[in-house]
Amino acid sequence: MISHKTRDKTKKSIAFSQFMFNKKNFIIMNTIRQSLGVDCSKDTLDVSHSLLNAGFEVNVNACEVFENNSKGFNRLLKWKNKHGLKNLPCQIIIEATGVYHEPLTYWLTEKGMEVVVVLPNKIRNYCRTTDVRTITDKISAKQIAEFGLVKKLDPWQKPDQVYMQLRNLTRERMQLMDEKTIALNQLHAHEHAVVSTPATEKRSKQRIAFIEKQILQIESEIASIINNHSALKTRLEKVCSIKGVGLITAVTMIAETNGFNLIRNSRQLVCYAGYDVISHQSGTSVNTKARISHRGNKYIRRALYFPALTAVQHNKQLGDLYNRLFDKQKIKMKSYVAVQRKLLVIIYTLWNKNECYDPAYLKYLEQPILAALTELD
Repeated sequence: MISHKTRDKTKKSIAFSQFMFNKKNFIIMNTIRQSLGVDCSKDTLDVSHSLLNAGFEVNVNACEVFENNSKGFNRLLKWKNKHGLKNLPCQIIIEATGVYHEPLTYWLTEKGMEVVVVLPNKIRNYCRTTDVRTITDKISAKQIAEFGLVKKLDPWQKPDQVYMQLRNLTRERMQLMDEKTIALNQLHAHEHAVVSTPATEKRSKQRIAFIEKQILQIESEIASIINNHSALKTRLEKVCSIKGVGLITAVTMIAETNGFNLIRNSRQLVCYAGYDVISHQSGTSVNTKARISHRGNKYIRRALYFPALTAVQHNKQLGDLYNRLFDKQKIKMKSYVAVQRKLLVIIYTLWNKNECYDPAYLKYLEQPILAALTELD
């Protein structure tokens, strides 16, 4: 015979279960958006499925951990189909973590899923606006999903394989150039030391020769890839019509931006490259000088350094821009950075219009009111 206490506990359990069921149904019925947040590591994927209701409240629907391999990917997709709402689109928000997020990103894209890749600094800055202070992989997944619910994000697009190859080659070449500089400095130190070691100098020279050989091989591979794509070769030749811009510079620009595929305008491109101007002003006590953010693609900024020096000498319009800014600020580096920014915008314009550079076409050099560097007073 069932006791009164047991019967009461059973009734309370049934009532609580019914309450939770009704609450979940209410949340689902009032849901206007859903997203899946994924925090990637080398071996695991922490995933959170979250919902946004009509009152703009975020509710975590389910959390799970999967392996970061093909087996885990299949389990994740089944789990998503089980917990996801059928009547609403579901964006999958993935935080970029080195290269660990790439296998999942490509796999989901091939399956027809809408994937968004978000930079870690954006997630980190968003987390600072919340009340969460303890950060774990599970909590990060929840924050990533919440970020996807409250923000309008552009879907990730699979990069063109040609641009990926060129990007890998140009970055490898840049690394080898750094190694060559280090080796040359070491050789210089050995040659001018009081006590020199001939064997060490010989090995340094051999190392430099080997690096130079590899650089030539990379440049040959880049030329081979371009020659096998006639349309790409034609457009790059038009970009190289700018005095000061060589093939390696032009290839670096299109490789680092995936052929400017996701760039909507020059302002966005300037920000992506880290040439956007930032300043801090508050009341009368805080008023820092404006400067470029450097929060962008360092490979683009580095590739444009020497072309800017050459363009100032051989391009009248860019030379006039440099002189005007230098006369105003008396700071060479700021003026050269302004030229770098302008070169980037011109390259972007020529690539989109598929035409050669015309020095008489002054629209290339039009400066908007808040153009970078001109406001660095």
